[in-house]
Amino acid sequence: MISVVVPVYNEEKNLHLLMDRLEAALRETGRAYEIIYVDDGSRDNSLEVLKGFIGRNGVRVLELTRNYGQHSAIMSGFSVVRGEIVVTIDADLQNPPEDIPALVRTMAEGNYEVVGTVREMRKDSIFRKFPSRIVNAMTRKITGIHMSDWGCMLRAYRREVVDRMVESQEYSTFIPALATLFAKRMTEIPVGHEERHAGISKYNLWKLMNLQFDLLTSFSEFPLRVLMYIGTGMAFLGVAFGLFLVAMRFLYGPGWAAQGIFTLFAVLFFFVGVLFFAMGIMGQYVGRIYHEVRKRPRYTIRKLHEG
Repeated sequence: MISVVVPVYNEEKNLHLLMDRLEAALRETGRAYEIIYVDDGSRDNSLEVLKGFIGRNGVRVLELTRNYGQHSAIMSGFSVVRGEIVVTIDADLQNPPEDIPALVRTMAEGNYEVVGTVREMRKDSIFRKFPSRIVNAMTRKITGIHMSDWGCMLRAYRREVVDRMVESQEYSTFIPALATLFAKRMTEIPVGHEERHAGISKYNLWKLMNLQFDLLTSFSEFPLRVLMYIGTGMAFLGVAFGLFLVAMRFLYGPGWAAQGIFTLFAVLFFFVGVLFFAMGIMGQYVGRIYHEVRKRPRYTIRKLHEG
């Protein structure tokens, strides 16, 4: 069986077309399937539209108590899947459902545990493409896995990988990167990319930055090591600069030292800026520890609607 997990947040205008295209694509695979829609606290009529799909082949609707975010919504869907191959896809129709058979075929032929995708001819603006390149580069560095497009949620996973991700119980995580901890055989294939059919993107610059910090603090201590190296280097530079000022004062008198007051202010501002930056990075880690020790659930399921 194939399980398709679709996180939904305020996508009522896309859902009917998405449902028709998903059914057609899944019938093409020749396998049994289920479609799990996860209503992530939508404020529009999305939940009622999804309830209207109950009774169609394999449709199940998972209703969350509030908006938890895309990755938590997908995790909640992972917790109830029944298929051996699990596919994730967004509800905005930017990733064509017609590419799902290629994902399933690639996984079966190569016996892969994870099949990622690379969006060709992306229709996003430069303000989405540039941050995406940064995320992709950092994810490759952190995971050590060379995949080109980590931001595309049209991906396929083996059931055992999904079960391990659900068992990890991390408060916040980046699903494509988390999967690499539990999978050995991975690949990626090219897929299409389309303009959003209706509605607006739910990922603004602020959410992209939060996603980047989640990625860093979930999978790497690299920022802390960098801060340690920077701090050590700055300490040596500070001592050297202080000795230099003392020597020049003795050589050229107090008049020369007075003329360098603005340089001192510049150095002071630089040190203070780096200090606050370091405190912010450490605050991200402390905040993550705070969320983990409280043991609050990543999501709360209000009801599972199914025929």
